[in-house]
Amino acid sequence: MRYLPSIVLCLSACSAPVLADCANSGDFGRWLADFKAEAAGSGLKASVVDAALDGLKPDPAVIKRDRSQQTFAQDFLTFANRKVSASRLSQGRSLLKKNAALFRRIEAEYGVPAEVLTAFWGLETDFGAVNGDFPTIRSLLTLAQDCRRPEMFRPELLSALDLVQKGDLTPAKMRGAWAGEIGQLQLLASRYDQYGVDFDGNGHRDLIHSSADALASGANMLKANGWRAGEPWLQEVKVPSDMDWSQARLGNKAPLSEWAAQGVKKADGSALQEDGEAALLLPMGRNGPAFLAFPNFDVFLQWNESTVYSATAAYFATRLAGAPPLRPGNAQVHPLTLAQTKQAQAKLQAQGFPISKVDGIIGEETRAAVREAQQKLGLPADGYPDAALLEKL
Repeated sequence: MRYLPSIVLCLSACSAPVLADCANSGDFGRWLADFKAEAAGSGLKASVVDAALDGLKPDPAVIKRDRSQQTFAQDFLTFANRKVSASRLSQGRSLLKKNAALFRRIEAEYGVPAEVLTAFWGLETDFGAVNGDFPTIRSLLTLAQDCRRPEMFRPELLSALDLVQKGDLTPAKMRGAWAGEIGQLQLLASRYDQYGVDFDGNGHRDLIHSSADALASGANMLKANGWRAGEPWLQEVKVPSDMDWSQARLGNKAPLSEWAAQGVKKADGSALQEDGEAALLLPMGRNGPAFLAFPNFDVFLQWNESTVYSATAAYFATRLAGAPPLRPGNAQVHPLTLAQTKQAQAKLQAQGFPISKVDGIIGEETRAAVREAQQKLGLPADGYPDAALLEKL
């Protein structure tokens, strides 16, 4: 599959920035000549660049995909129930057993649990079965020359060519997702180069064909971005019918004792263990599923900045670790449609709330703006847009 600059990998499945409808103009041949000059200045050999790029043209199919992203406009329950399916859980558990020795080695080296890596493995490529078949170099060339995000993809094209020059991959073998992600964990070329490791010891970093290399590289990346060995990442909880909802935001990590004092309990209704700190995550507002998001959850968000994706991956990992299916929440939630969410974002933007993009995706920026608007309008400030907010706006 595929929700990243930082480690953010969300290029083929994240929210679409402003300029989604920009039109390409300019001469491609001139652009290519300028890029080749930049590549030479970065230390790439002309022979490598020419062999990889000569004869290539931008791919219209990639541009079409880029302009039609709506994956993470889905609500959390819809997305999580579809992605964390019974068959995917069963296959994940089977692979945990089959690769137990490998996962023990990886955790000993990087501190990342098998269940976390297996969750990403399953969500990204169905455990290596669906890596994508777009020619990576052509996809990156298309997006590097495109008007929408050239500053993001031009460095990725340089990194991909560097992988070729180093001998890690050939252009013919470099195939993956339409936005240039490669391998069983769908890493961009820059992350492949920065974090890729030869864990099977054959002398090559092959994140496409070697599960050992791919999983260890993912663990290396998670560790480098702050993973805390031996600590939890997500715990489902039960919230009261009323509390200070404005405190339920990812930027507000508080001692578990404070959440307990506000009436937050374990999902089964028992009292929280009151050591550690976490944020209260309400992906569908006060009436939907509720979680304590520990510091390790921040690393999920660096893997993919979409709250929906990251919460789903973290939940998937908890299920693989033995947690029961999640509760639907305190009451039925009626999510806004994509069009209604865009309408709410546009109204928030028009009324001066901090919204930079109207895309129908409820990211952390939208949640913060919604929370601020709810407080001003006298609504429960849980950061989740609903019909009541839209009407008041």
